[in-house]
Amino acid sequence: MQTRSVGTRVKAASTEGGRRTRDRILRAAAELMFKQGVAGTSIPDVQRRAQVSASQIYHYFGDKKGLTAAVIEYQSTVKLEQQRPLLDRLDSIDALREWCERAAVRLDAVHCAGGCEIGSLASELSDIDPSARLGLATGFAAWQAAIESGLARMRERGDLGADEDVPALAVTLLAAIQGGMLLSQVSQDATPYRRAVNVVIDHIADRVAAAQASRSTDR
Repeated sequence: MQTRSVGTRVKAASTEGGRRTRDRILRAAAELMFKQGVAGTSIPDVQRRAQVSASQIYHYFGDKKGLTAAVIEYQSTVKLEQQRPLLDRLDSIDALREWCERAAVRLDAVHCAGGCEIGSLASELSDIDPSARLGLATGFAAWQAAIESGLARMRERGDLGADEDVPALAVTLLAAIQGGMLLSQVSQDATPYRRAVNVVIDHIADRVAAAQASRSTDR
């Protein structure tokens, strides 16, 4: 997944030591931007957290815009990789429920603080930074594609009807996840998230039942 801010050079590290330094800067910036927002995070803040010089930050990321673009890519990639074992088998109602419930358990553990790392960046940047919006759209598209892949396998097996609109189901579930997380963050209670995602999964389960009933009728 490639996300780059317009007009900003973001450099890869050429040595192992350089890669460790670059990764440390990126992790520090991601943590700070999640906790206090992009606008509330300065280059000196990242310097102190990562224990690096300003010149090292500018060397690898060019400027704050380049650093922000790299954080968007990092958070998008990390979120997908953290969920990869579950995302790779989202091809049943039970798997969808397990995946969404694990996120709810994580929300419970932090009292719903912070919301979604990608969603928080999107809320802050989408209207003010076109290049950041494109990077975030790429991140969400990859997430949606993973959901679609599982639903498509369900359709191929016949669990969903052949004419089922898999992209529409996937984007609806993703929207429920994001909206539910936001409402849970505001209320400091994971109930809105659980209700939102369960309504969508219940709808998918109804579509599965309808496909099964249709197959029984055709026999």
